[in-house]
Amino acid sequence: MSDNPAPRQDYSALDPHRILDTLDARGLVTSGHILALNSYENRVYRIGLETGPPVIAKFYRPLRWSNEAIREEHAFSLELQAAELPVVAPLVDAHGETLHWHDGYRHALFPLQPGRWPDLDNPDDLLRIGRFIGRLHGVGQAGHFTHRPAIDIERMGDAAIAFLLENDFIPADLRAAYASTTRDLLGGIRARFAETGDYRAIRLHGDCHRGNILWHDAQPWFVDLDDCLSGPAIQDLWMMLAGERHEMSAQFSELLEGYEEFAHFDTRELALIEALRALRMLHYAAWLARRWNDPAFPLAFPWFNTQRYWEDHVLELREQLYKVNEAAIRLGP
Repeated sequence: MSDNPAPRQDYSALDPHRILDTLDARGLVTSGHILALNSYENRVYRIGLETGPPVIAKFYRPLRWSNEAIREEHAFSLELQAAELPVVAPLVDAHGETLHWHDGYRHALFPLQPGRWPDLDNPDDLLRIGRFIGRLHGVGQAGHFTHRPAIDIERMGDAAIAFLLENDFIPADLRAAYASTTRDLLGGIRARFAETGDYRAIRLHGDCHRGNILWHDAQPWFVDLDDCLSGPAIQDLWMMLAGERHEMSAQFSELLEGYEEFAHFDTRELALIEALRALRMLHYAAWLARRWNDPAFPLAFPWFNTQRYWEDHVLELREQLYKVNEAAIRLGP
């Protein structure tokens, strides 16, 4: 498989006929059944085959990742799979390839993995998830990324804020409040990272939230490593936490009990939880703005870029600033 020298610029030409033609070119006989799955950054479809179970086809967003970065994601997934971790990795063809081109679109195929979202109110589910994240991090510590990004305040924070301000997404009457709030928030984020000190950056899932875990046969299956990156271990743990501080402390204690059966956790990283949450909030708003020219986004996120959205966003950032400046959650009773 050679890299296509003329990639598509967007998804406008990705119609059902081209999707089925893509699989036909891979030697698969499709049944004609296509179901679009809940994905906006990429386009992901469940496609029926004449024989055997359906497959999942992921069409990577044009111009987002380099080919090397996508292949590094695939290699990490396969490394985790080889370590007998329940990770949904891409299918490998007879030539050892996982990333393919067809008519200007890069794509990969994945096996269909059934399952439901985990119950994060169930301590046993949290314990099991902690064990598997610990095992995942054990593999992650054994190598490093070359082409994938890392947790970075400038990229996820400063650049996100600058994009929204420079492209006039923030309403005029909120610009001063947004600028001053985000300035203070970035100061608090940097203070928490300085407080933590040098941490061990490891290969991570990167987007390890409830929606990327499928519960099946009494264990979690991790899907969608599209945002895998390097960073502190807490990045793959904090998105399992919700509620008041005492509730998050109890949830994290369950996660950590399972996690430390397989990997050591540096408790200094607890100070990063709200700082990382703040970076995700800043990055998410800018992500929506950067994708606003994609016709799928206004349809899927009609509430975005309204006066009410930005008013609520500034208020949420102010509330998050308070949380960032609070002491880290405590472990134990």
